[in-house]
Amino acid sequence: MMIINLDNEAEKYLLEILSQEKMTSQELVKKLLRNHFMSLNKTQTILERMGGYPEELLEGDPNLSDRDMRHQQTSNYLQQRNNNRQS
Repeated sequence: MMIINLDNEAEKYLLEILSQEKMTSQELVKKLLRNHFMSLNKTQTILERMGGYPEELLEGDPNLSDRDMRHQQTSNYLQQRNNNRQS
């Protein structure tokens, strides 16, 4: 067991939180410590695990969100690939 001395401001916050949360001070401190501990050990996002955003997506044409533009780009790529195979 640990005893902590709080200043007046911290004690006021504690009492206010306890009255609204309807829990004991021990439960509140345990909850706060658990939340803080979890925030320190945050897991990586999928993008972080994959090494970040793919550079080719960031350097590409910004208008690829438009369906007609994507269709045109795909058509150009397939046409170039077909021309390269024939030559």
